[in-house]
Amino acid sequence: MLAAVGSLVAAIWAVLHIRTLLMAVVTFLFLADYLKRRHPKNFPPGPRRLPFVGNLLQQDMEKPHLAVQQLVKKYGNVISLDLGSTSSVIVSSLPLIKEAFTHLEENFMSRPKFPLQNLVFNENGLIFSSGQTWKEQRRFALMTLRNFGLGKKSLEQRMQEEAQHLVAIIKEEKGQPFDPHFKINNAVSNIICSITFGERFEYHDSQFQDLLRLLDKAMYLSSSKMTRHPDKTTTSFNEENLICSTLDLFLAGTETTSTTLRWALLYMALYPEVQEKVQAEIDRVIGQEKQPSLTDRDSMPYTNAVIHEVQRMGNVVPLNVPRKVTVDTMLAGFHLPKGSMLHTNLTALHMDPNEWATPDVFNPEHFLENGEFKKRESFLPFSMGKRACLGEQLARSELFIFFTALVQKFTFKPPVNEKLSLKSRFSVPVSPVSHHLCAVPRL
Repeated sequence: MLAAVGSLVAAIWAVLHIRTLLMAVVTFLFLADYLKRRHPKNFPPGPRRLPFVGNLLQQDMEKPHLAVQQLVKKYGNVISLDLGSTSSVIVSSLPLIKEAFTHLEENFMSRPKFPLQNLVFNENGLIFSSGQTWKEQRRFALMTLRNFGLGKKSLEQRMQEEAQHLVAIIKEEKGQPFDPHFKINNAVSNIICSITFGERFEYHDSQFQDLLRLLDKAMYLSSSKMTRHPDKTTTSFNEENLICSTLDLFLAGTETTSTTLRWALLYMALYPEVQEKVQAEIDRVIGQEKQPSLTDRDSMPYTNAVIHEVQRMGNVVPLNVPRKVTVDTMLAGFHLPKGSMLHTNLTALHMDPNEWATPDVFNPEHFLENGEFKKRESFLPFSMGKRACLGEQLARSELFIFFTALVQKFTFKPPVNEKLSLKSRFSVPVSPVSHHLCAVPRL
């Protein structure tokens, strides 16, 4: 009997001992997490954080950029979120974005390090590099783009030729419903391919189409692959950086512009009265036979306004590419500690009711005044400052040439049995959900 009681007591003690040990470990981990995440005085406000995961579980993973807007309404134009182990600060108003990217930009010139990007790029290339590597690679990329025709008639002619190829491949659909996704992707890719690789790829090239589909999946699923380590050199000019910078140009030069064009054709199908006005302006300025040229843009304020409104509403990079805070910084009275991540909230900027007459409605009049095109300071799809998109000029040229050429030759309509919507797929960039259009040739 005593032996049985003794065994029972020993068993109970063993369980309690294990529980005590587990409780101690858990308590220690919570305390360590709390101390690690403890924010300094005057840190921007934000929702309550959970241990270990921060605010990650509180986010709408399908549309996080829209969920952020509710937090902005509650906490103000400078808010904080902890996404996993990273402290993020999101800045929303134009004056604060200008302050961050002009007077304080030297404090935000670097990119944060993400495991995925480190795995693939290892701090190389154009987008996720920092410091001397970024300066050298950006300078080299700009020089190379200019040498290959950026801002010159030769590159514009490539765009015009590719636009005609795109028109021809869409004509093959004979006005029947089709998914424009990879046809547009192929066309835009061919511009950057002609610069970086010296050749374009046919729309029926199955290998290139497979590559475009894999890139689309990679952008959506954040899949990755291993790369070898770069050679140790004192300069960033090595084979690894050449590969990464070319990949950056290919991705950035394809995805954002082609996605914006997909949004543009979708808006034309959903807003036929806008499409009719664009076509009337095209017929008046260019006609049906002449190829659209960049010299026509100044004579086509309505078409230019429509493209800008597509960019505003499409909002393909809603929280901009993040920056890293490199030194402790004060912004709007808030303390941004070194190492935290800075996002600029382009969604709030492009949907601000104080800046736009009808922020939630597709309305080209936002960019028109007395019939003339009007630039808007609160329109920043390419960001601003020294780390603004280096392909802005290329993208703006492509958008005008491709969009005008397509609407010149076709009227885009919804398929008879398919209801089109403006629902988006959150990826990099934010894109329309899969859909079909009818491109009816204009007589």
